[in-house]
Amino acid sequence: MSASDTISIASWNVNSVKARIDTVLKWIDEAKPDVVGLQEIKTMDDGFPALEFETRGYHLAVHGQKSYNGVAILSKYPMSEVQRGLAGNEEDDQARYVEALIEHPKRPVRFASIYLPNGNPVEDGSHPKYTYKLDWYARLRARAIELLAKEEICILGGDYNTIPRRVDTHDPDGWWGDALFRPETLDAWQALLGEGYTDAFAQMSNAPHEYTFWDYQGGAWPRNHGIRIDHLVCSPQAIDRIEDLRIDKHVRDWPKPSDHVPIVGTFAL
Repeated sequence: MSASDTISIASWNVNSVKARIDTVLKWIDEAKPDVVGLQEIKTMDDGFPALEFETRGYHLAVHGQKSYNGVAILSKYPMSEVQRGLAGNEEDDQARYVEALIEHPKRPVRFASIYLPNGNPVEDGSHPKYTYKLDWYARLRARAIELLAKEEICILGGDYNTIPRRVDTHDPDGWWGDALFRPETLDAWQALLGEGYTDAFAQMSNAPHEYTFWDYQGGAWPRNHGIRIDHLVCSPQAIDRIEDLRIDKHVRDWPKPSDHVPIVGTFAL
């Protein structure tokens, strides 16, 4: 199958694109993904290092925010139908969602870069940060339902701040009750998948204890004390076409790393 018959789509929470630009560009040059969703870019649109990516042949869709949050899509192909933010809460000014139709010459692909709220502290489940997370999940689910009706190849990629299963953490009992791993969060995750979407990693691998995030503290990386919270969530048309999915863990060993690493899926078109 020729390169034009496939598309590689990646997601990576970079934890500040400007602070880690050398690491990001090193990985881009190594992996050469067709499409990348970035999260936690932590910059306004006009501060995004656009030239560095444009000179590598990428089109950009950026939804930035000063110092916090922020998401972007880099695409080797032109993009249309760019949507920034989710409907349903007009007072929400946090930059956590950007979506675009990737105009691949063989078949368009819809992709979203998602930075779902962390949600801590939880307290008794009614803390505003946690209820915001659940509300955001509900709005994402509503948009995901709309996208299913288009019957497109659709990938909702990003940092979901959700540990889907016990095998997706080194210490499930220790994490239980955290905003990333508690009943309401898992119910919201399962409700999203229940609409017809698939967690690509869970589909492609039975391997336990494969992670995408290791904290900077406590020797988490060398001890492999991680969690899997970065996901490619695929529509039926996308999961039917997936050929490969990998986690580029080696990037966590590079200088000035993010605490997350890229995940990359390859899809037949």
